[in-house]
Amino acid sequence: MTQTQVHLSEVIYNGATQSFEALATVSTQTDTKTYPCSIEAPMSMSFERAAKGLETQALRKSASGKGMYSQMRHHMATVRAGRPRFDPRAWLAQLGFGSIDKAA
Repeated sequence: MTQTQVHLSEVIYNGATQSFEALATVSTQTDTKTYPCSIEAPMSMSFERAAKGLETQALRKSASGKGMYSQMRHHMATVRAGRPRFDPRAWLAQLGFGSIDKAA
């Protein structure tokens, strides 16, 4: 069984649409996705009920695999094949600036 965690960003009330809104980040053991969530409700609804509704909506979106989401992938930099590492001191010496160690 996979362990799923939901983290909500700052929950706001949008008076124009009369809804609670937040970005919900759903983390599983394999990936992390962020969904925009919104539930229509009166301003008098308690924060706890609104947050629970937003979490439920995020879990439904995650389970269905449909809809818009954001995902950050960790990129591992590859080694540049065949090129030596850039050495700024050697480059400056080639330009005629001499030794940098004696600079003020």
